[in-house]
Amino acid sequence: MNGVLKLALVAAVLTIGVNGVVGQQMAAAPAKVSLAGEAIAAYTQTKTVILAAAEAMPAENFSFKPTPEIRSYGELFTHVAQAQTRLCGAVSGTPADPGTAPAAVSKDEVIAALKKSFDVCDAAYATVTEANETEVSGTGFLHGSKLAQMQKNVAHNNEMYGQMVVYLRLKGIVPPSTALRNKK
Repeated sequence: MNGVLKLALVAAVLTIGVNGVVGQQMAAAPAKVSLAGEAIAAYTQTKTVILAAAEAMPAENFSFKPTPEIRSYGELFTHVAQAQTRLCGAVSGTPADPGTAPAAVSKDEVIAALKKSFDVCDAAYATVTEANETEVSGTGFLHGSKLAQMQKNVAHNNEMYGQMVVYLRLKGIVPPSTALRNKK
């Protein structure tokens, strides 16, 4: 076989192989992405690491404050619970009583309040569709579309998780998001 024929044969095999792989990838990719679906996926990620962060800290450290002026570790979670209840209430159209954050008394109580707020968000997010994600409700900071409220909740959860990570590191605990990647 001469060089030109070999080159043509190799090019044909590579083209078929690449087109087959690309074709498989394109067939596996969804034709359309839902913005609400992406917001729910981001929320689910924050839910996973926040719950894991609450579980990771020993109960005796829930009153830990790196400095006296800031929230205790437990109060970080009760703050998340209160914010989620309000934001997800805006998503579902059932505004929550702003009230005050529940007292961070024990690890079990904090985790129960946190899980309850995630239940509120799970139920609210389950009602959001492509058809209603731009419906607007609420006032002040809570004024916006369902999708915007979901994004605010995810952003706030990420902000709070970033603070939780510092507390965990100060106590020598590997944060869940790092542990999930088998890192230290």
